[in-house]
Amino acid sequence: MNESALYRRVRRWHFYAGLVCLPFLLLLAVTGGLYLFKDPIENWVYRPLLTVDVKPGTPLSAEALVSRALVALPGTAVRFVSPPAPGRSAEVGVQTASAGVVAVYLDPADGRVLGQVADASRLMTVIKHLHSLALVGQVANLWIEVVAGWAIVLVVSGLFLWWPRGRSGGVLSIRGRPRERLWWRDLHAVTGCVAAAAILFLAVTGMPWSAFWGEQFGRLTETWGVGTPPYAWGGAPPSTLPLAGLPDVPWSSSQAALPQSGVHDGHEGHQGNEGHQSPQGQHDHQTPVAIQPGSAGAAPSLDLDQALRIFARMGLAAGTPVRLPSGPQGVYSAMHFPDDVRDLRVVHLDRYSGAVLADIGLKDYGAAGRITEWGISLHTGRQFGLWNQLLMLAGCLSIVVLAVSSVVMWWKRRPRGRLAAPPRRAGDRAAVGAVAVAAVLGLLYPLLGASMLVALLVDTLMPGRWRQRFGL
Repeated sequence: MNESALYRRVRRWHFYAGLVCLPFLLLLAVTGGLYLFKDPIENWVYRPLLTVDVKPGTPLSAEALVSRALVALPGTAVRFVSPPAPGRSAEVGVQTASAGVVAVYLDPADGRVLGQVADASRLMTVIKHLHSLALVGQVANLWIEVVAGWAIVLVVSGLFLWWPRGRSGGVLSIRGRPRERLWWRDLHAVTGCVAAAAILFLAVTGMPWSAFWGEQFGRLTETWGVGTPPYAWGGAPPSTLPLAGLPDVPWSSSQAALPQSGVHDGHEGHQGNEGHQSPQGQHDHQTPVAIQPGSAGAAPSLDLDQALRIFARMGLAAGTPVRLPSGPQGVYSAMHFPDDVRDLRVVHLDRYSGAVLADIGLKDYGAAGRITEWGISLHTGRQFGLWNQLLMLAGCLSIVVLAVSSVVMWWKRRPRGRLAAPPRRAGDRAAVGAVAVAAVLGLLYPLLGASMLVALLVDTLMPGRWRQRFGL
């Protein structure tokens, strides 16, 4: 084929993008493919903790179950999940000094402890952290964002290289035999063409989770009023302790709220000390000390069973995770994450009056927030059941096929001891259109743009003798 300067340039950048991404794309594909089936895998792995025999009689109250959990594991109760159905266990999340939050599973009929699993060591949590490289640290997490950006470059450049340009073979058919490089080249091209939309979708919808771009995107959409509404996840409104009932308060001030003494950060996963604490538990010095119900000068707080009854009256199903209040201004927060994103719901209750402080669903999100939530639901395979999972799994498997086929193609054509990048000829220049596409992607994803500039500088300034030696 008579290659144009643009074709050679794009092919070279496609090679470099693959070189940067290859091992990490394989990691993302394998871990992402496993995470698509999070629920069935965890239901199988943790079956002894999740299932119980159905027994006659009235089950124990939520408060009693929390007390049993704290006897078994001293600490502070931060989460409660009621049994979602008969034959299922209850879960109490306990903040501990050494292991973070640990889920304690109990038989709701008699309070028998079935076992414990630390949140950080849960199988799918480990896979999720491997997927983002969060296990390795912040720098690695940022690198995954760069890789996701380069995956977009791979898709765009790969489609340009696949474009038929008068060819018929290797477009939608695979020529040759597996022992030949042509067969692997066609397998790579056809797989990339068929799976391009799925891979591009996975890369783009994964960006909201990223360390840099995701944070900036969230901040901007919130500032512009088109993202997540206030109080949805992290910004729970303070529960107010009324002055009524406190000594020596003028009547005119009796219904006023106490001044805010520091609102607890309610981000899911933030492990502050919460309302139910065992005698052995110690208060974190960064968390306001809770005014315990029944102490001098305190209004009575709703117990967990009362809060659960309010949530049930509001239509939140059994099994909805409930975050327990932290400190005197803490709230009861129910967080319903259904398979259908349209039923997503977060409810915050005042811990004293039971008043609904916020009841937020997808309809309350801005346009960007709704699109993002839909993208995340599809990305994780939840929205449309099995066919959604299988479609996203096909995208993950296609990434594996593309990675393996690219390595085999390179291996079959490489000169011994050289990297053998696609050749660069004197005078080759990228077309204005290619530069514009690269600029748009770089501006949209700044970490990708910075890495593209670094790659361009290396490719431009590398001494000729090094190019010759290493096949660059």
